[in-house]
Amino acid sequence: MKFSHSFNVDAEDIDEQGHVNNVAFVRWVQEVAVAHWRHSATEEQLAKYSWIAVRHEIDYKKQAFENDEITATTWVGEWTQVTCERFTEIHRGDELLVKGRTVWCMIDREAARPTSITAELIERFV
Repeated sequence: MKFSHSFNVDAEDIDEQGHVNNVAFVRWVQEVAVAHWRHSATEEQLAKYSWIAVRHEIDYKKQAFENDEITATTWVGEWTQVTCERFTEIHRGDELLVKGRTVWCMIDREAARPTSITAELIERFV
């Protein structure tokens, strides 16, 4: 199941070259993943688990500029016992600006350690 979030580029996202800084794109990849998690997980899952990124891969295709309307779309790929692969694309209209892949590890909040991903949790994202 894909999840999208749209927003406008703010002045603080712009670097010395006058376009969106790469760090802003990384932040948006994380923000749409967190929004998808909060949208799809149960209250119990939200209270019990959190995620940490263990790998980011990002391909920068085109620049973005202040006030551009951006849409970040994410979806989950492969699951392992404690990780999931998440894909993200960031567009301005029909133009692909960034595509990325992040591997996330699920953490038990109380134990502060990686924990097994249940079939029940996976079902909420496929």
